[in-house]
Amino acid sequence: MLLSFDVAVDSIAEHDYWHTYEHLPERLSIPGFLRGTRWVTVEGQPRYMVLYEVESLAILTSSPYLERLNAPTPWTARMMTHYRSMTRGFCSVVSSAGFGLGRLALLVRYKPTHGTKASVEARLRDEVLPELPAQPGLGSAHLLRGAVTPTMTNEQRIRGVDETVDSALIVTAYDDVALKGAKDRILGPLGIERHGATDIRSAIYAIHYSLSRNEIDA
Repeated sequence: MLLSFDVAVDSIAEHDYWHTYEHLPERLSIPGFLRGTRWVTVEGQPRYMVLYEVESLAILTSSPYLERLNAPTPWTARMMTHYRSMTRGFCSVVSSAGFGLGRLALLVRYKPTHGTKASVEARLRDEVLPELPAQPGLGSAHLLRGAVTPTMTNEQRIRGVDETVDSALIVTAYDDVALKGAKDRILGPLGIERHGATDIRSAIYAIHYSLSRNEIDA
């Protein structure tokens, strides 16, 4: 599950405290959730990217997950009113390359023009992704495709209707110069726009906090 969003400026400190000590532990307690990671922007918008790794897409339409979203805690209900411009996608992993998780991440979201989804994915999968982790400073790359439309829940009703994710690319790195080089290649004159991608939005994030299911179980 890929989320990107802003929070009202005067609520950022409380949001980060709530997200760390209530929200992420609550989500990672739901069966099938494996890890939740919060990132904060260092270049571009919106301020936050959150990525939840789950055992399967079915977890995101499961009763335990939907029950939690339809019965938010009082603190969660209050925090939902401070969210702005939420994008939330239930995504399948089309392809991955490399290993691990760098301290920085490039997020590129896009929509393919009519009839170009396969060609854009093929270029990224076959030409771009395999070469990225071999470059010094980069770690891993993941191509995501929106696969399931999220169900309307009480949490979403409080914050407003979420925008969905069509396609996304996440590249992690330990070096900012290398990551900006990857960004230039992906978004440059020979990049994905030339192959049919449109509505391209990108930002670079630094890892802020991460929690795994194993830590909750322990």
